[in-house]
Amino acid sequence: MTLSKRKVIAGMDEAGRGPLAGSVCAAAVVLDRSNPIDGLRDSKKLSERNRTDLSEKIKKKPLVSV
Repeated sequence: MTLSKRKVIAGMDEAGRGPLAGSVCAAAVVLDRSNPIDGLRDSKKLSERNRTDLSEKIKKKPLVSV
């Protein structure tokens, strides 16, 4: 099935001081639901090492990323 025929959800996040107070960096990614990444959850609840490991896995598996 092509991406255009699926219902997709894009996860996104931002980091920075906020749009009114300074620079902001934002990103979005759509992952394949049939090929989940173990351990993926709120980044604030992960150790730095786990965030780094998951970051590499996410970068290898996106259907779409911005």
